[in-house]
Amino acid sequence: MSESTTQLQDRQDIADLMTGWIHRDLGQWDRLRELFHPGARIEITWFEGAASDFVDASVRMATTSLRTKHLITAPSVTFSADGTRAVSETNAVIVAENSTLDLGCNGHNRFIDRIERRDGVWRIVDRKSVYDFATFTFPAGIVEIDAEVVAKYPRENGALAYVLDKSGFPVTRTFATQGSDLERDIKESAFAWLGEEAGA
Repeated sequence: MSESTTQLQDRQDIADLMTGWIHRDLGQWDRLRELFHPGARIEITWFEGAASDFVDASVRMATTSLRTKHLITAPSVTFSADGTRAVSETNAVIVAENSTLDLGCNGHNRFIDRIERRDGVWRIVDRKSVYDFATFTFPAGIVEIDAEVVAKYPRENGALAYVLDKSGFPVTRTFATQGSDLERDIKESAFAWLGEEAGA
């Protein structure tokens, strides 16, 4: 294949990785694990650590009253010079609902992923999230919100963090929000990694 055709296939493979997040929504745990290379890490509102442990934690979350769904767009992808690494930025909408609390939210975020091709297969090696904004939803009518708890979190992910907290999945630190120093640091680090020599 020509170089351009190869890169076109790489972009499609990476887009498939991003939309593969549907396996989490559907409880397809083995297929969710396949999105990550061994040793991959993930940092999102309610979980920080190994991607393998994240899948296990997601299995546990699925047994609670909290349900989530993710709407994923096509990613913006930048490749390393040798074509073996990539950084992608992907818009997503996190739809969450706790059926016991009759409370939900819509959270808008962007996944910043470091991706590697190993043995011809693209998989994620690091996933972080930047939060843009979030709003509450009330599937069965208005319920009372504890404003003091919401105020503990940045406005950009306050509604999502509140629903997670009330569902037993506390958000214990501040995560990157649109335009924040944390977002800048995540991107600078990712693109510095993209320029490293393989194996560095």
